[in-house]
Amino acid sequence: MNCISTEDAKDWKGRTIEIDDAGTGDLVGDAFIGLHDVQTGKIIFRGIPVGLYIEDNRNDNRPKKEILKTVKDGLKSLHFDKSQDRVLLCRGDCFELVREWFEQENINYVPAIVEGKLQDAVEERFFNHLRKLGVHSKIDVNDYKDRFFSLFNWVAEDFPNRERYVKRGFPAWNKKWKKKAQERYKKKVEKRSKIKHRAKKILQKM
Repeated sequence: MNCISTEDAKDWKGRTIEIDDAGTGDLVGDAFIGLHDVQTGKIIFRGIPVGLYIEDNRNDNRPKKEILKTVKDGLKSLHFDKSQDRVLLCRGDCFELVREWFEQENINYVPAIVEGKLQDAVEERFFNHLRKLGVHSKIDVNDYKDRFFSLFNWVAEDFPNRERYVKRGFPAWNKKWKKKAQERYKKKVEKRSKIKHRAKKILQKM
């Protein structure tokens, strides 16, 4: 299938549902799936818990299975009719099982570059979630390298309490970044300890 953009899809005469994700490739936090009924403007969201992204679950495709379940539920909520409606589906790897299911069910879908209202809304839902976790550093939505290091630095700042928010099933986390986060946190604790020790000595001499 050819990939089209949201703008290119406006000539479709039937009903169109856009589907996009946010957070599925980010180091920290839940992931979110958004479904947008283009004709009515209605958007619904579904969350994918970060706990599904541990190593065993990832190896068993649990996140992708949950995303498939989420898409099915979302389409049902929007009263999707495969006989006359179609889907513009983000090309992300997280939708692999969704694409397989669409093909099995003969659902009319097109791989799409989802832009505009849905993309903005699902990204905002993800960033609101991060803020609730305590991530307050400014993150550039379009700079994925900056996003990674902003979230990594946040985890490393308080590693023992924040590792539970990490998608620990990502291979690179266990191979490289977990150790780096632990080392950075250890250095921070040691530095604080030295400062406290010096301060204590100064007070004793006063």
